[in-house]
Amino acid sequence: MAEAATPERLADPDVEARLARLDEVLDGLEPVPGPATEAVRLLTEVYGEALARVLDHADEQLAGSLAEDELLGHLLVLHDIHPEPAELRAARAVERLRPAVQERGGDVEWAGVEGEVGRVRLTSGGGCGSGCGDGATQVTDAVREAVLAVAPELTAVEPLPTTPAPAFVPLTTLTHRGAR
Repeated sequence: MAEAATPERLADPDVEARLARLDEVLDGLEPVPGPATEAVRLLTEVYGEALARVLDHADEQLAGSLAEDELLGHLLVLHDIHPEPAELRAARAVERLRPAVQERGGDVEWAGVEGEVGRVRLTSGGGCGSGCGDGATQVTDAVREAVLAVAPELTAVEPLPTTPAPAFVPLTTLTHRGAR
């Protein structure tokens, strides 16, 4: 009996290239309603149902492993069946970006959700906070994109306002009173 050929797996860059191309093709279909658009919608619904059924049969450990896979995680989010809450997914996305931000002299921390808005705490090198030019804007944009990709339930991602460090006041000025 001949062995069945194992299908070749796609490397992550190949998956990303196909997803980018798929976005282009789907953008071209949107203005043209018809059988192709309906076929894509129906196929997406069926695949979503299949993924939901896989999760129904998965124990907690397997469901977690599936959710952690970047491609599967995105598909679970797309079909609104991701087993983890949006806040946890968002916090993990920020933690993944943190080393790159730190390499550039800044830092980013997940600060939680207020309503449907994700909050992050941004700092940049030199103590200038999140309002320091294009670098901070690029970091904010990258964080926003990463968080909304894994947690589209959130409507926005905004940095918390930075508060300046309290000014140093020597103790002697508080305890020493001039002669009257």
